[in-house]
Amino acid sequence: MTSPRSAAVVVLHSHSGDTGKPPGTEALDDLAEVRYVTEKDLASALPGADVLFVWDFRSPGLATAWSAAESLRWVHTGSAGVNHVLSPEMVESEVVVTNSRGVFDEPMAEYVLALALALAKDLPTTLRLQHERRWRHRESERLGGKHALVAGTGPIGRAIGRKLTAAGVTVTGVGRRARGSDPDLGSVLTMDRLAEGLDGADYVVLAAPLTDVTRGMIDKAGLAAMKPTARLINVGRGPLVVEDDLVEALAAGRIAGAALDVFADEPLPETSPLWAMPNVIVSPHMSGDVVGWRAELVALFHDNLTRYLDGRPLRNVVDKRRGYVREGAS
Repeated sequence: MTSPRSAAVVVLHSHSGDTGKPPGTEALDDLAEVRYVTEKDLASALPGADVLFVWDFRSPGLATAWSAAESLRWVHTGSAGVNHVLSPEMVESEVVVTNSRGVFDEPMAEYVLALALALAKDLPTTLRLQHERRWRHRESERLGGKHALVAGTGPIGRAIGRKLTAAGVTVTGVGRRARGSDPDLGSVLTMDRLAEGLDGADYVVLAAPLTDVTRGMIDKAGLAAMKPTARLINVGRGPLVVEDDLVEALAAGRIAGAALDVFADEPLPETSPLWAMPNVIVSPHMSGDVVGWRAELVALFHDNLTRYLDGRPLRNVVDKRRGYVREGAS
């Protein structure tokens, strides 16, 4: 990429909450002309802009405002997932897309380990009984010696594999390419062998990006392939799971439980039966959000913006047709 020397940057944020205006942006203001907008003003802010920083990872606004992005050269997302910016027009364009790969890996792996332990030790029941002031002795399960299938072989999936292995869990991965011996994920199966992997897993962990291949990967057939004692953990994307099929399987006891941090509709509607199921842990899309995560995301974008202005290669360049960071990308 040749050096542009200067740039006009649009930062897309929401009005409040996690996706409100990002912190520590004074450093960005020192590098470029920066326009801070919410989704309703995105189309009016894009003309003449070279760079878009999508801080609001819930916003699909770029697709609607795409016709105004005639000068856009680079889009960076403040998230690991990029499906919210990959409209058909974006994919066919010359615009470069980068993501925030690397910020969430270890926090999400710790969260998955915590969820697996919570399910094995039945902590939801313990907390419920404590709230009810009821003393009821129970036996729990070992986590060590169990088998986990981790869908997603990127940095997050690999960090999860390492954490579970350290806890004594045997790990198998599911990804784009088969591997007989992987340092983090044991053997890796391709998606066409998903049912085989599901059949032997005590824990099925979803950490895959949302693509045409992975959407709905856990549906009625996938759930039927799981053992009745198995648990599902989803920290990837909500639409990886067909929620109606999952609710039906949980209610019928066809799988033992689930821990869900992401959902097809967020916030999870109050009417969802998942809230009240005793064998389900619900959390509000927070698995990677540790103290200081917002500052880390801004620092990553700041580093990439400096690279962009200097004409140096960007970090975390995404293969837009696959939705993955390109092999070999820094």
